[in-house]
Amino acid sequence: MAIETTTMPKIERLPAFAGILREQENFANEDDVGLTADINSSFDRLVLQSGVEMSPSMLTLLCLSLGLVMGGSFFVMTDNLLLGAIGAGIGAILPIVFTAVIRSQRQKLIMEQMPPMVDELARAAKTGRSLEQCMELVAHDTPAPLGSELRLCVKKLAMGIGLPQALEELPRRTGIVSMNVFTMALTVHQQTGGDLVTVMDRLARTIRDRISFLGRLRAATAASRAASLLMIGLPPAIVTFFAWRDPNYFNDLFASPWGRTMTLVAIALQIIGAALVLRILRTTSRS
Repeated sequence: MAIETTTMPKIERLPAFAGILREQENFANEDDVGLTADINSSFDRLVLQSGVEMSPSMLTLLCLSLGLVMGGSFFVMTDNLLLGAIGAGIGAILPIVFTAVIRSQRQKLIMEQMPPMVDELARAAKTGRSLEQCMELVAHDTPAPLGSELRLCVKKLAMGIGLPQALEELPRRTGIVSMNVFTMALTVHQQTGGDLVTVMDRLARTIRDRISFLGRLRAATAASRAASLLMIGLPPAIVTFFAWRDPNYFNDLFASPWGRTMTLVAIALQIIGAALVLRILRTTSRS
């Protein structure tokens, strides 16, 4: 027998409560299309899935500030405009790189926490509790970061929101493919019924098999990924070495129109190639 879920009406904003409402800061809009929209959406997901207590606008300000500091420092030490621009670019990218590393570590930890969490959910279901009660129990016992996401879903359930709507944002907030399977399994069970214990046991085995497969895949492609990262980092290292060895190297290079053109083309191609390589590495290592 299917269980009907109640869709909560949209909460209207009232001027009397404007002071306690927290604005949701996102760069991407639902109506935007094109490359700019894709970049804004990726940036919003990066901040959201990393779990850092920072808005996208604050991270952008941090990138600009660090870029100005490093660019100014490079220019003051070398009196070279090109090195100052390179330093500004490096400083602007560093916060994004650190945020991406934090997101990767967080997703890896969540992926490791999922099989024990699903096993505990199956054990809680064996006691005869409802699915909502099982979710509350598991969310209380699961440590962060997965426990924090589950407790957010439990708070939505306590407000009267249906289970499908409460779990709707969970895959997007974590950025994990296996979380889509988890939310879909719970949503289908909520709507159609069935043996929750068997479903959770099979889901736990599936997630463990996926973790094992991803581990073997990373081990098999370790050399290729290392070579790709070396290709990204080697050109800037060579440029830095030449600039350190001969401070007038770039002045002589930019004295020629041909040298200026080729240098700018090389920088543009390096940025495009690094973006494509990192995108490929990100796609092949999704958990």
